[in-house]
Amino acid sequence: MKIDVLEMTPTKAELVISDTNPTFANAIRRTIVADVPKMAIDNVEFHLGPIMDDDSKAYESISPLFDEIVSHRLSLVPVPTDLENYNYRSKCSCGGEGCPSCTIMYSLNKKGPCTVYSGDLEPLGSEQFRIKDDLIPIVKLAEDQALLVYATAELGTGKNHAKWQATVGAGYRYSAKIEIDTAKCDPGCSCVDICPKDVLAKDGRKLVAKHPEKCNLCNSCVEMCEVDAIKVTGDPSKLVFRFETDGSMDAKDILLKGLSILEERFEHLRNQLSALE
Repeated sequence: MKIDVLEMTPTKAELVISDTNPTFANAIRRTIVADVPKMAIDNVEFHLGPIMDDDSKAYESISPLFDEIVSHRLSLVPVPTDLENYNYRSKCSCGGEGCPSCTIMYSLNKKGPCTVYSGDLEPLGSEQFRIKDDLIPIVKLAEDQALLVYATAELGTGKNHAKWQATVGAGYRYSAKIEIDTAKCDPGCSCVDICPKDVLAKDGRKLVAKHPEKCNLCNSCVEMCEVDAIKVTGDPSKLVFRFETDGSMDAKDILLKGLSILEERFEHLRNQLSALE
């Protein structure tokens, strides 16, 4: 198997996986979506009763949304995650009580009228835990309304809840195999303009596949060609794999963690099979 990186940014990755098959690519997809852990808010405590400001003005501890809805929206905010520094709360040495090795604490204190955003979550500790995507709207507070909450984030996986899913939009497609019979092509190469991905180009009087990696197998060029000069097929042994992240982790870290999880599972399976012999 060979992997070529077409694009790798903190929030997006696109790879070409050669000498493989869709089964393996789907295993990677399922693993990075469901099994790579990340931090997410799992517990939210709301202050009950009046909230006073510095001028002794009283605000009502209420918002237009139910507390359960506000909690749900907070849980989906992408929390910065460093897997090297955190344990699962249930497996932590603190016995699940919650400590800096398994939880991150946030506070939120806003008074209306205003819109509460994800950036209003204040980390109780290092600033490295501050929410990067700080313009996610949570709730809009009216006059005399206020929100005072304490939220706790912990590790989890996407197979338990979507809030622990660091990967979004993961998928793959067959790489295109483009065959061109230049002897049949018309001199004007009219199919160049019909391609929505600019895959084809005119090289002198010849038609060439300049960017075959961009082809999405739409077959627009094949349908337009009346002399069958172009043949486009999918190659199941060469796949274009791409995914995005919610911003809590870098795409590279998610991919490496996913591959590490797969390796551990394959090794465990190999040991079990060896024990049967």
